[in-house]
Amino acid sequence: MPLSAPKLGEPYLLTPGPLTTSYAVKSAMLRDWGSWDQDFRDMTAKLRSMLVEIADGDDLDCVPIQGSGTFVVEAMLGSFVPRDGKVLVLSNGAYGKRIAETLDYLGRANVVIDKGDYMPPRGDEVAAALAADPDITDVVVVHCETSSGILNPIGEISDVTYGAGRRLLIDSMSSFGAIPVDTKFEALVSSANKCIEGVPGFGFVIASKASLAATKGRSHSLSLDVFAQWDHMNKTGQWRFTPPTHVIAAFLEALRAHKSEGGVAARGARYANNRDVVVAGLRGLGFETLLKDRWLSPIIVTVFCPEHPAFSFSRFYVLMEEKGFIIYPGKLTIVASFRIGCIGQMDEHVMHKVVAATAAALNELGVPDGAPPKLALLERAKLAV
Repeated sequence: MPLSAPKLGEPYLLTPGPLTTSYAVKSAMLRDWGSWDQDFRDMTAKLRSMLVEIADGDDLDCVPIQGSGTFVVEAMLGSFVPRDGKVLVLSNGAYGKRIAETLDYLGRANVVIDKGDYMPPRGDEVAAALAADPDITDVVVVHCETSSGILNPIGEISDVTYGAGRRLLIDSMSSFGAIPVDTKFEALVSSANKCIEGVPGFGFVIASKASLAATKGRSHSLSLDVFAQWDHMNKTGQWRFTPPTHVIAAFLEALRAHKSEGGVAARGARYANNRDVVVAGLRGLGFETLLKDRWLSPIIVTVFCPEHPAFSFSRFYVLMEEKGFIIYPGKLTIVASFRIGCIGQMDEHVMHKVVAATAAALNELGVPDGAPPKLALLERAKLAV
């Protein structure tokens, strides 16, 4: 399926969402919809069924929730974790930390395995933590931690979690739709403006109907009560509160494109090829990635900033934007870095242009290559797994 370029003068968004969308997705927002109208109720039902089809599990249902990805993560935590439960949070970046912070706000007991900026949590660590603390009821993991771009090993984490008789909640925000979630889970969440290539405005919970039914009465919040939203949608076909109508219309167009492209496998393959092209090109310019190839996700790649004294990230950012690309600043605490997103309406031809733009920007800065400081390589050497 051919991809559509941004409008003249509109840059590509090399970010983990919002991302570059197709003309068809943008155009779907040109009509107004009545939220009580039967046509819109049918749109909501279609959206839910298509997302369940992508999840490809037994007895699943989908509950869309208004707001950003963080809204739906909080909705999941507040609805699926019992008020007297205890959560093991697997953290290796900003979003794992945010989950722990959210649990603190909710008054849910939690403990954290903090792996730092980029080390993956492993199954044996989780098994040991669960064996040491029988009060833990739930484990939460971020599938793709976009702080670093690492793809966490949810399969082995799920195996030990359910082997110990506990439940797994997955933040699949930046991976659902491009990376299979072929493992057992209690609930997972994602949002419209990620790998399905829609626009921001809502997220969604996917869980078994039995798990959803068990959440009744747990939520701390009226608007983020997953059971109440699910129950109301099933009875009326409507959202409880004003839905993001234009965003839903755009998302349905994005879902149709996702299916036409070949679903999860094809979408993931395009993103993986984007990653491979940009990583090879940047390494050819002397840059080094934070992660070894084993842990590089097809979603976003963290790259060390060059050591050369003439390099300025703020100036580099402006130069890249002038050449048609919005990049992402890094989130590492030890060494300077930046990030390149691989998702959205982009293919390998765009990624080759990203590499060329990077080379031109370095030349304008007077930086001969992207070689990082020795400290960066010492940090990466710690990833000995």
